[in-house]
Amino acid sequence: MFRETYSSFSLFSPLDLALLKIPIMSIEVESSDVVKLTLQFLKENGLTRSFKVLQEESQICLNTVENIEDFKSDILNGRWDTLLKQVETLQFPSEKLIELYEQVIIEMLELREIETAQLLLRETPTMLLCRQQDPDKYYHLEQLCSRSHFDPREAYGAQNSKEKRRNYIAERLCSEVQAVQPSRLMMILSQALKYQKSQGLIPADTKYDLFAGKVPLQEAEQDTPPEREDRLIQLGKASHLECAKFSPDGLYLATGSVDGFIEIWDPLTIKLKTDLTYQQEEMFMSHAEAVLTLNFSKESELLCSGSQDGQIRVWRVATGKCLKKFDKAHPMGITCLMFNKDSTQIITGSFDKTVRIHGIKSGRTIKEFRSHTSYVNDVIMSYDFTKLISASSDGSVKLWDAKTSDLLMTFKPPQPNATAELTVNSVMLNPKNNDQIIVCNKSNTIYMANTNGQIIKTFSNGKKEGGDFIACCLSPKAEWLYGIAEDNFLYCFDFSSGNMEHILNLKHNDLLNLVHHPFKNLLVTFTGEGKVAFWKP
Repeated sequence: MFRETYSSFSLFSPLDLALLKIPIMSIEVESSDVVKLTLQFLKENGLTRSFKVLQEESQICLNTVENIEDFKSDILNGRWDTLLKQVETLQFPSEKLIELYEQVIIEMLELREIETAQLLLRETPTMLLCRQQDPDKYYHLEQLCSRSHFDPREAYGAQNSKEKRRNYIAERLCSEVQAVQPSRLMMILSQALKYQKSQGLIPADTKYDLFAGKVPLQEAEQDTPPEREDRLIQLGKASHLECAKFSPDGLYLATGSVDGFIEIWDPLTIKLKTDLTYQQEEMFMSHAEAVLTLNFSKESELLCSGSQDGQIRVWRVATGKCLKKFDKAHPMGITCLMFNKDSTQIITGSFDKTVRIHGIKSGRTIKEFRSHTSYVNDVIMSYDFTKLISASSDGSVKLWDAKTSDLLMTFKPPQPNATAELTVNSVMLNPKNNDQIIVCNKSNTIYMANTNGQIIKTFSNGKKEGGDFIACCLSPKAEWLYGIAEDNFLYCFDFSSGNMEHILNLKHNDLLNLVHHPFKNLLVTFTGEGKVAFWKP
């Protein structure tokens, strides 16, 4: 017997429910209703065998018809071929089914369709059951089949008639069924998707994987270095960008500015996404002070931001709503941040020289990592999410145990002398080798090291003066390593060989950073003068 249970149904994920403080059991759906929706879908699409198996295993019957009046009309007008096909997928008490088949057999005899009547009487499960439960009725029908002529009085009795019997049977059977609109499952799914789109929970005008519950990932283009400036946006020095980040699904480019605003751009049109209602109404996500860092959750639904005053905010990108706020995540500005694997925690680095882990649900700092002697400029997690890797202005890269907060290892890229501490701007993992770290420090060389600190490969622009790197990033398929330097040039390295293959003069002063689209050949640079440039092959 199928056990009927209640399962929670919600348009929000568990994290959303926690952030928005929505009761998890806000809407409940009885599991038997889910089975009925599935049965209706199977029935309407001619999947008869699957329909019967599910109905048998679940012990749940789909006693529904599209229109009760039509169902009743089939009985009253003797459209038995249509009716019996419907009855095959419905369940009725045995006595009511026997009454129906008795009527059909009698009417077949009246039409002198004796073979059809005998077939229904002798081979259908319903009438075989009648022979066991009501043998008198069964043998009365056998006698009618043997008659050379049809006598209505013998068939129906003196006080009954065909029309009265049809009316009686119609009332009896209609009491067992209910009318349900066709395609209920598809209708409910369609309504849910429309609602989620109206609430901004699903990006508009994009393909959506309903089963996986996400937008399908795009296939990366063949990696090609940029050759030209495709678009230049001038924001002005007072509102210049401090940070930018592409979403993992490639649909958004989020930017944070010195005046505290966060904006979401369409990477294809290179315009603000006006399909986001809050941006269309100029109700932008924002902080009171400069936004120094941004990062997306892996599903691209959430965005976390860190500001100059040490505040963290968690946003739902589709609605622009602030879901969580940490007023004093650090006593000083937040320089870098990221979500953990399941987006339940945020890892941050700060000017206060520490790395911290914050619980989104609790709103509290869970762990703190202390050892750096200067600003923490970047922090990332290992691919297995067991270790943290931090980069600092003290010239070091540190490897931490994410669970215990223990410092596992410290190393410094090559320095010009024993007392030098060249600022490490950023670190990132080699996507082709989980045990290798790409280190960008304030020198003319980008280093690749293993987790023991041993240098494996170098990417140098060869300049003795003015060529110190500011930032670097990888192309989508990790075939190219791009680095911007103080001389305002973009250096393009073959990632496999380490050779510098291409140089591009960006012709913009005061470069701050660069980011690359996750699938397309689109590189974005921005400057302290307020210029945002989009570069393509």
